[in-house]
Amino acid sequence: MSPDEFLRIASSLPEVELVQHSEEWVGLRVRGKGFGYLSEAKRSAQLKATLAEQAAMVGENPEVYGRSWTSGQFGWVEIRLALADPEELTEVVTEAWCLTAPRSLAADHERRLGLAPLAPGLVDD
Repeated sequence: MSPDEFLRIASSLPEVELVQHSEEWVGLRVRGKGFGYLSEAKRSAQLKATLAEQAAMVGENPEVYGRSWTSGQFGWVEIRLALADPEELTEVVTEAWCLTAPRSLAADHERRLGLAPLAPGLVDD
């Protein structure tokens, strides 16, 4: 997967903003809250996940996923984009967005797609 494909996936979610975080990193935000980062130079991304999801992803596929950092109940996952499965990465990006988006926005998005909730919205409106 290329950085451009990654950005297309992330940008397809409601109210996603791309913010230049530094010379190297572009931040992904929903309503001002970050859920991911992309480094085109490194061809890698970092996404928000629960600690359990972080451990599962790294344990199941360490060639693609690596531990980045943790903050409270969240563990950020570094993803080597060239090795990532596009369908799986779409789910991981969506999950990171759902963990960050206000509950009502995430629920509306999931309803529009006809999906069962992917993650409990952890952010109040």
